[in-house]
Amino acid sequence: MHHGLWAAAASYIIWGLFPLYFHQLSHVPALEIVAHRSVWSLVFVAGVLAVQRRWAWLREALRQPKVLGTYAAAALLLSSNWLIYVWAVNHGHVLEASLGYFINPLVNVLLGVLVLHERPRKLQWLALGVAAVGVLWMAVAMGTPPWVALALALSFGFYGLIKKMAPLGSLEGLSLETLLLAPVAIPALMWLTLHHAGGGHSPSTWAWLLVAGPLTAIPLLLFGYGAQRVSMGTLGLLQYLAPSLQFVLGWMVFQEPLSPQRLLGFVMIWAALALYSLDSWRTFRARERLATAH
Repeated sequence: MHHGLWAAAASYIIWGLFPLYFHQLSHVPALEIVAHRSVWSLVFVAGVLAVQRRWAWLREALRQPKVLGTYAAAALLLSSNWLIYVWAVNHGHVLEASLGYFINPLVNVLLGVLVLHERPRKLQWLALGVAAVGVLWMAVAMGTPPWVALALALSFGFYGLIKKMAPLGSLEGLSLETLLLAPVAIPALMWLTLHHAGGGHSPSTWAWLLVAGPLTAIPLLLFGYGAQRVSMGTLGLLQYLAPSLQFVLGWMVFQEPLSPQRLLGFVMIWAALALYSLDSWRTFRARERLATAH
């Protein structure tokens, strides 16, 4: 669980810094960026599998309709999440995207309770309640229904649930997801390159697009590793790292307007994190004392 915690945290930090990367590709259509991410992620994970000679699992996985269905659903949710997020960042909605990932931990915890029958402790319930109030406050402060935020939260929440219950390891799972996306992503990328702006990209733009492979695969591998080793509630609350970074980038780097109402919602979220951190520290200390006693 210790390694899973650090892996999940690292994935969220990388995702939190993604707006800086996508800002370099703001002139590229979101659909084309997603196609590049899918294709170059497949190339990257295939390279890792080739180096490690880990192909034996693939034949068995392809013979199991249930496994294929599970990862096809994961691939669909993941690609939808990518498309919505890239569009939001490149159209000046970084703060709304961060709101989506503030909502997502609540979705994760709710799914953990409803599907996996996890039971948060009392202080964790209080933290979730404060976070929910903060998220609702930010949603109201925006003045319009946060459709982008809700779509991001739900798509990645269900993706996390699938990864939590998925039978394959993080590398194998991501490999199968990108392989299942390939029949759509590769023809789409070829068409965009031949008939759209893709063929006219500058060398620097192509370099940024090629980086999409490892930059997409590495945090997903870390996330998949962590998701199988920590509780759904812990996984959900760790995700506040990503939207916190995105929020700061949207406000201070991309200069998106920040009203006092939004700022108050942000403060509520951090208050919830403080409560959850206190509960986690108390639980850790209690387990440490119990281990020492034995």
